[in-house]
Amino acid sequence: MRQIIHFDIDAFYASVEQLDHPEYRHKPIIVGGDSDRSVVATCSYEARKFGVRSAMSAVVAKRRCPEGIFVYPRMQRYQEVSRKIFRYIESIDCDLQKVSIDEGYLDITPLKIEPMQFAKQLKEAVFALTGLTISVGISYNKFLAKLASDWNKPDGIFEITPSDVPDILLPLPIIKIHGLGKKSCEKLNRIGIFTIEDLYQYPQVAVAQIIGETFSKEIIDRIHGIDNRPVEVSQERKSYGKEMTLDEDTMDRLLLDDILRQYLERIIKALAEKQLMAKTVTIKVKYHDFEQFTRSHSLERATINTKMLFEAYEILFRQTQFEKPVRLIGITLSNLEAMGFKQFNLLEEID
Repeated sequence: MRQIIHFDIDAFYASVEQLDHPEYRHKPIIVGGDSDRSVVATCSYEARKFGVRSAMSAVVAKRRCPEGIFVYPRMQRYQEVSRKIFRYIESIDCDLQKVSIDEGYLDITPLKIEPMQFAKQLKEAVFALTGLTISVGISYNKFLAKLASDWNKPDGIFEITPSDVPDILLPLPIIKIHGLGKKSCEKLNRIGIFTIEDLYQYPQVAVAQIIGETFSKEIIDRIHGIDNRPVEVSQERKSYGKEMTLDEDTMDRLLLDDILRQYLERIIKALAEKQLMAKTVTIKVKYHDFEQFTRSHSLERATINTKMLFEAYEILFRQTQFEKPVRLIGITLSNLEAMGFKQFNLLEEID
């Protein structure tokens, strides 16, 4: 059985600010601009008690937390601290998958070490190195490890074992299922699915009609404790994309459009989590006779604005004539750039 670790630096940007500025410690720190068009990049746990959350507008954050201290992000400093942590973790002889500037997965199976002992040592080492706390989740797959790391934040540590599944999952709201976005949750809520237990009892065929057949199978597998995704050794990505070989060749534009929209939404969410923006949208089509083509559209600048990226996709899709049955369909976002502070206001459009 695999031993998977998921670690997450607690309230990373805000914690670095509190580390560098002792006067900010134990106070509600909100990282992000304070203008009416700004949004919250992240905030300290003291601010979260007032209901302040990432991607919330600064106006709402001020209303909820009048005593909040707004500080401008210092991306160079955050990257410096992140590199220090990841350099240490990379020195451990196991597979590391860096998910974003402040989180990652480890497969410690080859180390033959008791995972709770490893997790405690990792937490102690990161704190000694930087003065920051991390939360660690332990389980036998990536989905459950990530769920566990969120269990008792901040500075938490939690393990989900095979014997805990499914009972430990049943009371949780479906938004806790990693990969299931806000819009999908809202669709499921409308038919009475609010908890994982509700999802257990609902026919998968009906769920597939709402969130798509392939995606619904992934979600149902995960809540049953099945997730065979490997911890992939991280490399610099030049693009993010997803494609599907269809069960049957088709010329149904509505079906193809629906597939691409679902994929695009998930890719945008993945890029946002990794603090990345994209400039180019590309559609890939392979016909039943294996002839294929791609069509791309580039924006004037890189963005993570959902509306702008979907508009670029819609231009492409309108231009695409499906002249014969389609065997494979896919979409990719490329020409990636790291998200800087000037782009934080674009998070208002992220669902």
